[in-house]
Amino acid sequence: MSFSELGLIPEILQAVTDAGYSEPTPIQRQAIPVVLAGHDVMGGAQTGTGKTAGFTLPLLNRLARHASTSTSPARHPVRALILAPTRELAMQVFESVKLYSKHLPLRSTCIYGGVDMNPQIQELRRGIEIVVATPGRLLDHVQQKTIALGQVEFLVLDEADRMLDMGFIPDIRRILALLPANRQSLLFSATFSDEIKKLADQMLKNPQLIEVARRNMVSETITHIVHPVSSGLKRNLLAHLIRHEDPSNQVLVFVDTKFACSRLAHFLERHDISADSIHGDKSQQARTETLDNFKSGKIRVLVATDVAARGLDIEDLPSVINFELPHTAEDYVHRIGRTGRAGKKGKAVSLVSAEERHRLADIQKLIKLEIRQEVIHGYEPETDFFEGEAGRRRKAPAASSRQQSESSPSDRRKPSERERPPPRGRKPNHIAPDGFDFSKPYEAPKDLSQQPGSAAGREIHKTQRPIAFLLGGLGRKA
Repeated sequence: MSFSELGLIPEILQAVTDAGYSEPTPIQRQAIPVVLAGHDVMGGAQTGTGKTAGFTLPLLNRLARHASTSTSPARHPVRALILAPTRELAMQVFESVKLYSKHLPLRSTCIYGGVDMNPQIQELRRGIEIVVATPGRLLDHVQQKTIALGQVEFLVLDEADRMLDMGFIPDIRRILALLPANRQSLLFSATFSDEIKKLADQMLKNPQLIEVARRNMVSETITHIVHPVSSGLKRNLLAHLIRHEDPSNQVLVFVDTKFACSRLAHFLERHDISADSIHGDKSQQARTETLDNFKSGKIRVLVATDVAARGLDIEDLPSVINFELPHTAEDYVHRIGRTGRAGKKGKAVSLVSAEERHRLADIQKLIKLEIRQEVIHGYEPETDFFEGEAGRRRKAPAASSRQQSESSPSDRRKPSERERPPPRGRKPNHIAPDGFDFSKPYEAPKDLSQQPGSAAGREIHKTQRPIAFLLGGLGRKA
């Protein structure tokens, strides 16, 4: 099947041909006709299979009737809104929109946080039909009244599962309340959970589910391998692997934290490996420059947090290395989706220490694949790496029971319950040197208390008033 058989207009077909594409991918073959027919869609496919074009091409086809060369902003209201979770993904989608709409007089822009709003405001004021945005910055423009969403006809939620993970659902619901009820909504994602499907049922109207592969399946063009290694040797093993790769091959390395990201990039630089890092603490300009340098081949290794797992589109990236396994198994799918794109071969390498074995088990369960393990000589893992977690849990209670059996009953009691003999040669603190016991209430001598008429008796009776408990009194009148 060719793109011409999908019902696209000549202007879009020409743009697709100019981009060098001749046949649609499975997700495009199934999604494009359904979107052109005006149905809501819930589409899922592996990362790198062309799902961005799966919603961009039919969206542009339906918007072509609004194309105008007029310079009046009133002739260019916002007709389509595409929401993406990260700045990198938003820019990638925007590039696709510009690529496929170059033969149509349709205006598009990309708005995201981390940069000055004024240029974005000027761009919106001249009239824009297609807006690609991150949820937070879009709401900033709504609050500033620099964007009007009353004429939106198409809504696209890209990487909806990531939006859930990043906590954007409240923002999305606020945005949905600003949109016309009569619209076409599309939801695309690389992975789907049952929770996302429930949420999609609330957002979409009778959506058609399109899945070209089983959920959370990874591309068959990617080779997976795990290198068990001690956590203290990971950096050295990473440098060893990179040095033994083809010098022309670029590598994308994923870590968990921003701090580890910068440190690892500096470590590689010190070992004569050109590297740079990208993470959330970097300014948008710095992140853009780093991505451009990596895409152009100026740097060989890009160390990134999961902020780059979505939306980083690099042609012919040979391998991805997980320096640390992700905490969420679904993020593994998105990380390795940066390689093996568009049918090309790719390699996913993971450096796994003993404390990460449970993450590896979750990943293998998710992708339904037993990943091959290979120990590199000189970078062996901890001695307990291949021991089962169940065995370790069984040993601990046994040792504990032996210790308890060898101890006496008095040893097993709490410290507060143990009997402690009083110190030798010392009287308790509540006994005075003359033998008076401060722990007992004060009592008058019997011979005097029985003579109320005597002077001593009157003195005792006179002094019978509330005495502080700490001084030996009862705290109340006698």
